[in-house]
Amino acid sequence: MSKLLLKNIELLSTPNGETNFIAVENDRITYVGSELPENFAADEVVDGKGMLGTAGMVNTHGHVSMTLLRSYADDMALMDWLENKIWPIEAKMNAKDIYWGAMLGIAEMLKSGTTCFADMYCFMDDVARAVAETGIRANLSRGMIGVAPDKDDKLAENTKLVKDWQGYDNGRIRITYGPHAPYTCPVEYLKQVIAAAKENDAEIQMHLCETKGEVQNCLQEHGMTPIQLMDQLGMFEVGTIAAHCVYLTEEDMDIMAAKHVRVAHNPQSNLKLASGIAPVARMLEKGICVGLGTDGASSNNNLDMLEECRAAAMLHKTTTLNPLAVPAAQAWEMATVNGAEVLGFKELGKLCAGQKADIVLWDMHKPYWYPRHNKLSLLVYAANSSDVDTVIVNGKIVLKHGCMTLFDEEKIYAEANLRAQKLLRK
Repeated sequence: MSKLLLKNIELLSTPNGETNFIAVENDRITYVGSELPENFAADEVVDGKGMLGTAGMVNTHGHVSMTLLRSYADDMALMDWLENKIWPIEAKMNAKDIYWGAMLGIAEMLKSGTTCFADMYCFMDDVARAVAETGIRANLSRGMIGVAPDKDDKLAENTKLVKDWQGYDNGRIRITYGPHAPYTCPVEYLKQVIAAAKENDAEIQMHLCETKGEVQNCLQEHGMTPIQLMDQLGMFEVGTIAAHCVYLTEEDMDIMAAKHVRVAHNPQSNLKLASGIAPVARMLEKGICVGLGTDGASSNNNLDMLEECRAAAMLHKTTTLNPLAVPAAQAWEMATVNGAEVLGFKELGKLCAGQKADIVLWDMHKPYWYPRHNKLSLLVYAANSSDVDTVIVNGKIVLKHGCMTLFDEEKIYAEANLRAQKLLRK
């Protein structure tokens, strides 16, 4: 049994200057309080003087190996971006490209306070290997295009991923099925995916209602919205993570609330690709669980969840009659405990006894952390992801003083740059 003690830690919930102890045994938090826990003999002690302790952030949607395509194609509408830039170069990618792209994205996330992420892409066995090696937590799915010639092979890959990785390292890795979107996955193919998910006791994550064109095409072809179509097919009965959800009707949201569809909201990606602004305040009012995601690094430039948290809070204040549609506290919940629920991780997203030990320590000795009227507001509206000093995932220190502990960062940077250059030369 490994025991870790964090001392002199400030918390969001305590007055300025008041410090606490956090005790961790194996992968769980066992104590949070102002007194040293009795009879706790720590194997390692971390002094967090001057630091703020929070739960790790959860990135509910992404394509992490797209870090290799960052800055390759910008300032384009979604379908033009996909069809003319992204899909052609993705067709050239191999397993090593995906592995090193994943390693780069994971390094970026850990160094900016994200301890858990969702991913939907290709060569996912190699992404799972990167997750295993770096210590981060993840929900992974094999992205599937149902109109592609190898659609059946991709479905088989996803099923193998479930069998090989589901529940790895005491549940640190979860596996879902990843049909891409209604416009790339015909109804008959979606039926096969849903059947496979049911048979293997796995959930589904899918892009839904991301653009106005997607919804209009679905209405024209099927006489119903994408949400209504997926409900009719029975997708929501197996559990569904719906990414984007920009264009929703009231009926759509009622269905989602009743069927416990969880939403991965990607504010910066949706803005950059001119997809629109999701009705987040309305979804929350209806009791829909909404988390935050970064989408692919090439569609949003970075994987910084703190920026997504800030964007969610600020964006929805300017696009609704309610001036506090998404206040800072709610945005932070979307980035942490809501995100954990979206990805199906129970006992995650809070700093309290019994929770999984995914913890971030933020260095507050920076000018923008003063004066400290409200630490939560400072975190959401003023802090930088570079303030992250220490990251703990599943009870293990994976980032210390800003440096990864389980892998050589310089090797990651060099390999990722090399793979990207080779892709452009092919």
